[in-house]
Amino acid sequence: MFVFLICAVMFHFSNAAMLPLLGEMLAKGRGRSSMMFMSACVVTTQFVITLIAGWSGRKAHTWGRKPLLLIAFGVLPIRAILYTLTSSTAALITIQVLDGVGAGIFGVVSVLVIADLTQGSGRFNITLGAISTAIGIGAALSQTTAGTIVHHFSFNAGFMFLAAIAAMALCILYFFMPETRAKSFLNDRQ
Repeated sequence: MFVFLICAVMFHFSNAAMLPLLGEMLAKGRGRSSMMFMSACVVTTQFVITLIAGWSGRKAHTWGRKPLLLIAFGVLPIRAILYTLTSSTAALITIQVLDGVGAGIFGVVSVLVIADLTQGSGRFNITLGAISTAIGIGAALSQTTAGTIVHHFSFNAGFMFLAAIAAMALCILYFFMPETRAKSFLNDRQ
């Protein structure tokens, strides 16, 4: 549970500031039209989340939880790095598809992981609440930290910092987080 908590907080620490930073970057020198670009980013993300959530729920039962989490965590550093490679508005909005993939998978699979880890204990709700609180704190710190880096250095430095945090989370997940579906499956068979 502790490894998953660390990974989840790092995921959201890395993820939470990316869209606001992207919105700020897209808004530079565009005045009122910047609202349209930010709206396009949000709509793109939400559309992809809608598509990917059902798919990830089905795949979680056949593939397991960890492979899907690796996909969600893996797209995060890629997304951050891609933001540093282009200034094209269309390309930046298209990169938001990766946000939808990561968030869509994490949103579904994280609940399944918590259910697996708390199965039979009666502690699902309190565990979900505690992890959600920790994630919220990580997300709030993300905004402040990345914003400070951007203010003192550049957007690219902010995105690269977030990419580094995401890459660390991916490594921790890969090396230290076990598959939880097997535990759930074994409990179901007993």
